[in-house]
Amino acid sequence: MNRRAFLAVALAAVAPAAMAEPLPSELLGAAGDPSFLDWLNGFYARELAAGWSTSLLAQLLTGLAPDPRVLAHNAAQPEFALPISDYVSRNVTAGAAAMGRRRRDGVPQLHAIHETYGVPGDILTAIWAMESGFGANQGDMDVVRSLATLASEDPRRRGWAEMELEACLKIIKSGAAARGQLRGSWAGAMGQTQLVPSTFLTTAVSVSGSGKPDIWTSSADALASAANLLAKAGWRRDESWAVEVTLEHRFDAGLSEGPRQPPAWWADKGARRADDQGWSKADAAAPAELILPSGFAGPAFLVFANHFVIRTYNNSLAYALSVGLLADRIGGAGPLVAAWPHETPLSLEARMEAQTALAKLGYNPGVPDGMIGLSTRQALRAWQRDHGMPADGYLSPEVAQRLRGAQPS
Repeated sequence: MNRRAFLAVALAAVAPAAMAEPLPSELLGAAGDPSFLDWLNGFYARELAAGWSTSLLAQLLTGLAPDPRVLAHNAAQPEFALPISDYVSRNVTAGAAAMGRRRRDGVPQLHAIHETYGVPGDILTAIWAMESGFGANQGDMDVVRSLATLASEDPRRRGWAEMELEACLKIIKSGAAARGQLRGSWAGAMGQTQLVPSTFLTTAVSVSGSGKPDIWTSSADALASAANLLAKAGWRRDESWAVEVTLEHRFDAGLSEGPRQPPAWWADKGARRADDQGWSKADAAAPAELILPSGFAGPAFLVFANHFVIRTYNNSLAYALSVGLLADRIGGAGPLVAAWPHETPLSLEARMEAQTALAKLGYNPGVPDGMIGLSTRQALRAWQRDHGMPADGYLSPEVAQRLRGAQPS
């Protein structure tokens, strides 16, 4: 018996009597895709064994087929593909800040949300802008189909995607949202502030009076849910997310993404506020980490705990910087003191080659996936230090070229 026939027989055998018609053949996945069908068979069997009803599983899974758009998006995430200067410059503009102020002022519940959760309205507004263009671009993809595609086609994401599919089952069973409402992005995020299903379950709240969270049509619910997420992740009232600093010429770039110390400690090392203002009482006592997003030639920041809380929304340095800087501009701050440098984009192949070279040279950049995350920057920083270079962890085209020519000792 072939796989298609096996699944059809299995589902028919357990289908509830109330279902007058057999499950649609589309459940088998436009299932000429063997890997998708194998995954679908396994997932269905596991969830059935875990106690989920056949009717609820059929409600979730009927009509699924792999979505090729998901894999295309998965391979080209702009937070990792674009130079940080380009990513930030596209998102942090005077126009976006002006629009943010107008949209912020149109949500009267924001003050109460700030009082309840401690997260400033400007931060929430910036997330709203970044995630969905203030609700205009929430995504209209079937979240279940997107998650099923990731589970079947991307081994790195399989466990996570299956967990999110189980969260979809819980959402539907609880009545928090109907199956048809589960629309959103290619990565499974939903609503105006783009919550994945498991986060919806744990953090979505209603402040609009509807009785259940509506992150799709209620801006207040979406923003309150985002605030609840950040509060649960450890948002610290009264502390900044980051402050731009200037560095003395003698400054050791190798300290970036390293120690977390109060601003006075950093001042002794040669890092001082770029705006020459004093520190608030909360910030003066708080540990901060130095980051050099575009290397020693670009802007420098002391980032506080709230910066890392923003990363719980999207674990990307470029994203967290854009949220924080846009929030500052919405709140009335001007542009940065230091200009972003012109950065030449590196191809995915070039980034992967650099990671492979670092590994061959005895450093540990992690999996050579072309995403220049913390592990790669730490490995690069160690290699730069060992070769007498400014250890800023920045993979420029020149550094990438030098890595290609390096030989193991």
